[in-house]
Amino acid sequence: MLLSEIFVAGMFLTFGILLFTGFPVAWVLGGTAVIWTVVGMIAVNWFGAGLWFDWGSSLGLLPERIWGMVSNDVLVALPMFIFMGIMLDQSGVAERMMNNIVKLFGVVRGGYAITVVVIGVLLAATTGIIGAAVVLLGMLSLPVMMKNGYDKSLAVGTSCATGTLGILIPPSIMLVLMADRLATPKASVGDLFLGALFPGLLLGALYIAYILTIGVISPRKAPLPADLPKITPRVFLDVLVAVLPTVALILAVLGTIFFGIATPTEASGVGAAGATVLAAFNRRLNWEVLRQSVTQTTRTACFIFAIFVGATAFSVVLRGLGGDRVIEELLLGLPFPPVGILATILIVVFFLGFFLDWVEITLIILPLVAPVVTDLGFDLVWFTIMFAVTLQTSFLTPPVGFAIFYVKGVCPPEISVKDIYKGVVPFILLQLLGLLLVFMFPSIVTWLPSVGAV
Repeated sequence: MLLSEIFVAGMFLTFGILLFTGFPVAWVLGGTAVIWTVVGMIAVNWFGAGLWFDWGSSLGLLPERIWGMVSNDVLVALPMFIFMGIMLDQSGVAERMMNNIVKLFGVVRGGYAITVVVIGVLLAATTGIIGAAVVLLGMLSLPVMMKNGYDKSLAVGTSCATGTLGILIPPSIMLVLMADRLATPKASVGDLFLGALFPGLLLGALYIAYILTIGVISPRKAPLPADLPKITPRVFLDVLVAVLPTVALILAVLGTIFFGIATPTEASGVGAAGATVLAAFNRRLNWEVLRQSVTQTTRTACFIFAIFVGATAFSVVLRGLGGDRVIEELLLGLPFPPVGILATILIVVFFLGFFLDWVEITLIILPLVAPVVTDLGFDLVWFTIMFAVTLQTSFLTPPVGFAIFYVKGVCPPEISVKDIYKGVVPFILLQLLGLLLVFMFPSIVTWLPSVGAV
């Protein structure tokens, strides 16, 4: 067992070192698998074939596992949801909502920032593409907030953090990947979608509460606009007209899943078609938009599936080296009660998010720790959603906080990287507070799946 521990540690160390070479993650994962396949086979010849459990059989299953992955019906939803998000970004829906909703919330301090959160939640329930959401929110909101005297850190932090809600609020491509990796009816895509809905809305509510608090404590950071808008029936009507298409798309996707009308894969097709209809309705649909949407969808899906192949090879070799047993014994050997072991896993995932992308953590770490969590008697959907909430912080934590890079590319020149880091810190703390609430009150996650039709 000692050799297994050494080899497993060596495999993770190799992956970490190669990651800093700048090679694509998919190649790093696959290359690490190849290196340790050779090391493992040499070691088997030296120390005996019985050193690793079912080594040859596990390696022989690699082509079958890769084929099963790319032919999985559940993963069909992945490119469809990606296409839906990109097409919705092209439709002009967000810009229309921003122009109208701000008239409703502009009468309170922080109204522009609250508008960003509201629109971000609606976009999260229709896109699930972090880069598109952060860039879009930044482009639409930052110049306006700067013009109205908002604190730079508050403005950029709100846009940056709100854009990350799309990775949690369903339909989320991260939850699709998690369901595929878990491969169990106890945590289906539909269950994860329903379980993530309330935690996602909880985070949005915490963001709004924070903005309102800042408006009271430090009015200069979230001032009222110079020309206060008047709330009239016409304003409510304009907001309703602007929001209704997005709400209809959300109901078409999530409603059909909740009521058992369609599977998540079928609902992804409905969402892609609905986003295309919205683009046509807003006169934004043409051959160039369609070509760009298909091209971006293909690139994003290929990127994710390439990592899938590399991670599958990595996982197979890791298990051949006894990695699953090493991880299980390591966690179960901790001098903590089950709740302490669960908290330790989440803390480790949080710090891994400083250096690894959510895709690698989902594909490598989640399948290793999920059996341990199940053996400890915890609800798998509840744990997976907490895992997802923890991973959401990885978009904001340096040095691999992708949302920070996205927003930097579109923010006004007077906003520095220091302003962005200062702005995201309170929202990281709010995300951790949301995680704590979900940890303390599991029904936030488990209630909706228990009454859903999926």
